[in-house]
Amino acid sequence: MIETKSFFYFTADGRIDFRELVKDLASIFRTRIELRQIGVRDEAKMLGGIGPCGRMLCCSTFLGDFEPVSIKMAKDQNLSLNPAKISGLCGRLMCCLKYENDYYEEAKEEMPDVGEEIMTPHGVGRVVGLNLLEKLIQVNIPAMERTTEFTLDELAGKREELFSQATE
Repeated sequence: MIETKSFFYFTADGRIDFRELVKDLASIFRTRIELRQIGVRDEAKMLGGIGPCGRMLCCSTFLGDFEPVSIKMAKDQNLSLNPAKISGLCGRLMCCLKYENDYYEEAKEEMPDVGEEIMTPHGVGRVVGLNLLEKLIQVNIPAMERTTEFTLDELAGKREELFSQATE
């Protein structure tokens, strides 16, 4: 005889004693019953849904394991720290913050820091803003009396040029 088992998944804040419920379910379904407590992220993965970006939830489509997500990742990506905007359907920080974080870290390493003086095609200027996603640098150039936006490619080599002038 093939033994069958039915699984019931549930979420709860704490531990709950379901022994009586399991007995009742076993008598109704005439099979072995197993209850498994899962986390809210696992629940969202099982149920699916549409994320704030308009796509199917990452956890239910392609993410395998859940890696830790921190508020620092949201800060690094210059996102609003409003919990409603950076939380997924499960109520936790959005999983996409983790897998997008590597790109932002790489971009940060390539780009100058805000406040740093750099050489531009129009002269020396101070970095006043960064768009890490598009790799754009906003530079205030005193000689031109305005702020200008440059791509990282436009400033390639200019950073080293500024430092070599400063050390001479």
